[in-house]
Order: sequence, then C-alpha cells, then structure tokens
Amino acid sequence: PSVTSSEEQTEGQRSTLECSTPYVCPGGDIILRWEGYDPQVSKVSSRVQLDTRGVSHQVTLTSSFTWKDHSKKLLCKVSDGSKRASTEVVLRVRHAPKDTQVSLSPSSGNIGVGDTVTLSCQVGSSHPPVSGYHWYKDGVAVGTEQVLALRGVRREDHGRYHCEAQNALGTGVSPPVTLHVFSAEISASPAAEVREGTATTLSCDVPGREGHPEELTYTWYKNSAWLKEGPAHTLLFPAVAASDAGYYSCQVTNSQGSDMAQAISLSVTYPPRIPTLTLFQETQGGRLVIVRCTVDSHPPATLAIDRDGSVLATGGEQVALGQRLSVTTSRNSLRLEIRDAGPQDSGKYSCTASNVHGSTRATKVLVTHAAGLLIQPSAEVTEGTAVTLTCVGTGDAVEEPLYTWYRNGRRLQESSFPTLEFPSIRGDDAGAFQCQVRSRNGSDTSEAVPLRVFYPPRQPVLSSFLQSQGGRLGIIQCSVESDPESNLTLRRGDDAIACTQGCPQATSPRVHVTRSYNSLKVEIRDVVVEDEGIYVCQAGNSQGSASASVDFKA
Repeated sequence: PSVTSSEEQTEGQRSTLECSTPYVCPGGDIILRWEGYDPQVSKVSSRVQLDTRGVSHQVTLTSSFTWKDHSKKLLCKVSDGSKRASTEVVLRVRHAPKDTQVSLSPSSGNIGVGDTVTLSCQVGSSHPPVSGYHWYKDGVAVGTEQVLALRGVRREDHGRYHCEAQNALGTGVSPPVTLHVFSAEISASPAAEVREGTATTLSCDVPGREGHPEELTYTWYKNSAWLKEGPAHTLLFPAVAASDAGYYSCQVTNSQGSDMAQAISLSVTYPPRIPTLTLFQETQGGRLVIVRCTVDSHPPATLAIDRDGSVLATGGEQVALGQRLSVTTSRNSLRLEIRDAGPQDSGKYSCTASNVHGSTRATKVLVTHAAGLLIQPSAEVTEGTAVTLTCVGTGDAVEEPLYTWYRNGRRLQESSFPTLEFPSIRGDDAGAFQCQVRSRNGSDTSEAVPLRVFYPPRQPVLSSFLQSQGGRLGIIQCSVESDPESNLTLRRGDDAIACTQGCPQATSPRVHVTRSYNSLKVEIRDVVVEDEGIYVCQAGNSQGSASASVDFKA
C-alpha cells in the first residue's frame, strides 16, 4: 500500500493520512487498514473507486495527535489471507517543550556558603528543538543558559528556582526547585546594643528555616562556653542584664551536618553604679593626699571630683588646676593628687559619675593634718641603726613652736626641736609614733606612723612543769621576743621534739604541740622516766639566733 500525509503534524490540530492500493478485489478477502492510532480521538473511513476514471481502495485516518505521539509509528496494512504487506509512517508532531524539569547538583548533602552548585534545565520532548532557555529565582530573571552555575554560593542565593524552555511553538515551564543554603547567622532584636532591662531576642537562622525539609537542632554558646541545646532557634532575655553581655554563637545541626554561625557581640548599656571613692593621706610626712574614684558603667561615665561643691578635677575637659594638683584619667577612673596638703584641703569630697543613662554620686570626708611625721632612713630598720624622726609642721614665723612626741599614745618628750633621734635604735624603741606641733595659731597632731625595728631573738624563756593529778602530764613551754618572728625548735639531745614551722608532726601519740607567735608549748601525757633529760629551745630568725635549756625530771 501507499501512504499520503503531510511531513509533520501539529499538536492539537487534526491531521489526515491516506492509505491506498491501486487495485480492488470484489468478492475477495483483501483487507486494508490502519494500525497504531488512538481510536478515542481518531476517525477512519474507507472508499473504493472502480470506474472509468480509475481503480483504487483508500482508507483515510483523521486524528488529533499530542506530543506523546511524536516519533510514534503508524502502519498501513493490506492482507489477503496469510499474505501481508505494510507501509510504516513515523509521526513528526510539532509541539512546545514538554516535561521541563530542573536538575540540581549536588543533589544530596548540605550546601554551604562558598560551595559550587549547578542547576540544569532538562526537557523531556521538544519539536522543533529548544531554541532558548530562561532562569528565574523567586520570579526574577537570573540567566539564559541551559545550565545555571552558581560558584561561591552566598546566603542570598537561597530561593525557589524554575526554568523556561522555548521553541517556535511555545514555552515549557518547570516546577520550582528550592535551593537550600545551609548557613547559620545570628541576629539581635531590637538591636545588638540594648539598655539594661530591655526585652531582647537573639535568633539563629538558616535561610528558609521554616520550610526546611529536616528537623534542626540549635546549640548556643556564650564566650565559647556551652549554654543550651534544643529545637529552639531563639535565645530570649525578658529583661536583659549587664551580666548577659558577651559574645554569642550558635551551631545548627541536621542529619547531613552542621554549621557554626559567626559570633555576635551583645552589648548591654546601663547607668553608672555607685562610685568607689578612696581617700588616702600619706602618713610619712602627711603632705600628699590622693583622691581616687572608680565606677562601673556602660558606656563609660564622665567622672568629676569636687570638694564642698567646688570642682577640682574631671575626666573630660580639664578644670584649671593649681600647682599642687595633678590629675590622671583612664576608662571609668579618675585620680587626683594634692601635694603639700594642709588643713585647707580638708572637706567633703564627692565623685559624680554620669553617662547617657543617668548619674550617681559618692561622698567622703577628708581631715588633713598640718603636722606630719617623717622617719629616716626608713620606717623599717634593723637594731643598731641611727634613726631620726622629724615633725613637719606649719610652724610660726615669729614664735618658735613646741614639739611633743608620743609612742603608742604615751607621751615621750617635749622640746623646741622638731626631731626625735635614736643614735642606735633598739627593738624596745619600736611602736606607733605621733608628734604634736603647738604655736600661737593652735596645735595639730600628726597621723600615727609605725616604726618597726628588726632584732634577733632575745634569750628564750624556757619552763617545765609536771602535773600529777589525773595522770602524769609534763608541760615544756618556750617563748621568745624577736622581730621578725622566730622559728622555735625544742630538742632533746639530737632529736627534734617539736618546732613552730618546717618540721614534721610529733611521732608519739603522747606528745601534743601548740604553736603561736614566738611561742611553742609541748605537752607529754603519761610521762615516763625515758622522758627525762635536758631539753634545749633554739630560736632563730633573719637577724640571729639564741637558745636556752631546762632539765626536765619525772
């Protein structure tokens, strides 16, 4: 048989194909038919011509073809009993691109920032072939190639992608595919710097968190220390405190892996706390006063020191300083030094701390002395050193002042000379010294200044006692005078029975040792004859040593 049809068919339009033979066999068993078509959408008609114009047998197939019929084969068959002959027709159905899909690579695992991702636009069928491609991300055009390559993926690349394939007959549109960029990032609400008491939320997010296909676990850290772990992506502070300030980071984990967010700094601002105000008056000479103010605040506070309402120093713009005053400033700290201090510097000193959130104040009273005491060569000397104590006072230009000296509160002497001299100081001379200056203008007493004298141990006082009531108890006690403290050791022969420092505990359960400053007490229970003998107490310090002995008899 022969077939007559157009070279191509168009999807959705009806096409006609004719199958014919140039002969007719009336009364015979010859059958001419079409095979391979869809009877639901097709119509077949047959016509026989047998006249003077010609002889033929035609079977006409009228049908509507779809893109799925493209490249499909139809057969026109003629059969006579067991004899058969056929002609094949390959359909060429013109159609727009069909079965358009997006292929994502890599197709598994987490896609992180910096990775490379390719999206390919795949078309199941197109005739004529695809002539152009268009890519869209969240509805916005992003490319015109069949393959969309994303090198160095960013968080912003997260989104829904689809492609369109075009030919002369139309456009095929793919279903959207979501590109999940697995990248953790922390945000702070209402801000990363908030005032104390503000409700604050830290959120750890990956793009598309709400639509993420897997369950996510969040691990929070503060200053690199573990804080909490669970499904919650937020860290809530109903009323943030100053102690909540720090560096926060979080790790997001799914079945494919994890990602650590870059730490965010949470800064909490607050008004100044009550300042710490320190007043110091140098006791050696009593001529220097130091006023120091420190405070805790964020942001840093501006500090000001005043005396009886008159500003002496500030941490900002400097006030006019006298020659006796000097100021040192640092963050939340202000230090004022007053040289040659006298009664005029006495008063109520206050420190005011202020920042944008408020101000606080602390106050202390300073009483300065006109008289001061100076010890030369030092307030700590060794026995035998020549020591001079000088009373520094305001004096009187007309009348010679009188100087009265005190040690440990007891009057020593009075004279018109401002010095108290010890040509060769002894340990007994140590104590807290004061001087009083008296003149027509009145009197003033210096601060007490301690003088320490280092001397070797004196002869130890060693005593023994035997108590017979309630069991035989022997007591041996050694005490000594020295500065610095002496190490006391009680010996019998070559054996060290006890000492105040640096020796092992008593080995005998009958011996009990009591140690105190420059004193050693040894109790021997159930005294026996073997405990008798000569006991020696040795005392030693950095200045020298001494010893004493006692004959203990049971």
